[in-house]
Amino acid sequence: MTGRPVELAVPPLFEALSGARNVLVAGAGGGFDVYAGLPLALALRAQGRTVHLANLSFSALELLDLDVWLAPGVAAVTARTTGLDDYFPERTLARWLREHGEPDLVYAFPRTGVQPLREAYATLAGPLDLDAIVLVDGGTDILMRGDEAGLGTPVEDMTSLVAVAGLDVPVKLVTCLGFGIDAYHGVRHTQVLENLAALDRDGAYLGALSLPSASREAALYRDAVAHAQAATPLRPSIVNGQIAAASRGEFGDVRFTSRTGDSALFVNPLMAIYFSCTVDGLAGRLLYRDRLEDTLGMQQVLTRIEQFRAGVTPRIPRAYPH
Repeated sequence: MTGRPVELAVPPLFEALSGARNVLVAGAGGGFDVYAGLPLALALRAQGRTVHLANLSFSALELLDLDVWLAPGVAAVTARTTGLDDYFPERTLARWLREHGEPDLVYAFPRTGVQPLREAYATLAGPLDLDAIVLVDGGTDILMRGDEAGLGTPVEDMTSLVAVAGLDVPVKLVTCLGFGIDAYHGVRHTQVLENLAALDRDGAYLGALSLPSASREAALYRDAVAHAQAATPLRPSIVNGQIAAASRGEFGDVRFTSRTGDSALFVNPLMAIYFSCTVDGLAGRLLYRDRLEDTLGMQQVLTRIEQFRAGVTPRIPRAYPH
């Protein structure tokens, strides 16, 4: 944060990044999460910033050639990277970036525990001279502190959050795109709003920022999502598919893949809004943060979250009254 007075005309997310020249926008929850950060990354590049992209990967990165690896926990994926032809979101994004004249490098992190993932981020922070990291969640379950009625799918998100919280980088932020999507995994979104209010009281909330449907960033995002759906027809991103539909003004049970089966979707404008906060503020409210600090593998993270949940009486969610 710059310490300057807050102004309505300046979105707090961009104000927090105003002094950053080298920014890493990283998908926190794996899969196609990095795509949710693409509009932000493109907007920052248009401002003249150097923006790098990264993602916690669900792909079988261990099968990649050795020359792809910068370090044991960081793969440098480009449009020319070979292998993993059935599912490789990082390369799919790199190919889309190259087609649009953008730098086509996307860093990929294997699924590990907090300590190796923090080392992977640190491996990039020095050489890239990072002065800001923005973790991006497709959905909003990264905002869960641990005692909610449902946590969604917290393992990857919280590994990323705790890993980045321990880094010595001047600006560390979290932003979420896709409000409402995590209802499928048990998140009660009145508790998302309750948590945002608590972050606001702590001075850690950076507000909500809509993705204008007619903006260049929204149009390119929708094109990237469509490209990914065509490249990965058996496993397209349900999260980004809904966000893309919301960003073009669609509403209700919008169909774009057979993966949603008989589920009734509720695509709506709230899905195309970034909700942002500081990493330190969010990690400081995570009730089981200390349990994750020394983890080496993601199975450890899962086990420790389950152990924590076994001893917690979940908060009763309020019904949405409107």
